[in-house]
Amino acid sequence: MALSRGRLTNGVINVSAGTTIGIVTVASNKKVYIKSIIAHNGISTNSINAQVYYIPNGGSVSANTRLFNVSIAQSETVFIEPSYPIILTTTGDQISIGCTFGQLNIIVNGDREVW
Repeated sequence: MALSRGRLTNGVINVSAGTTIGIVTVASNKKVYIKSIIAHNGISTNSINAQVYYIPNGGSVSANTRLFNVSIAQSETVFIEPSYPIILTTTGDQISIGCTFGQLNIIVNGDREVW
């Protein structure tokens, strides 16, 4: 199994207040290994909550698919690094990120199968 290593996002992804967006999605049944998520509260003068969801193919954002709910203080950056990678396996599986208010800046690191 050959892997492409590094960033799984093209640059910094901005998640606006009150939204949840898909950040990484499996294509062609090529496994994706999420090793870390870097989240930064760059705008809000208050703490914000960042939510990380694992959405299986055909699923939706809900409390049942939430993996993390992290409070981030003003101008702070947090690293979400599970001890074992989150593995997305089926076409359409995705990691989504939500933000309560303000704006969240996100980068996702990991590996993706290439063949």
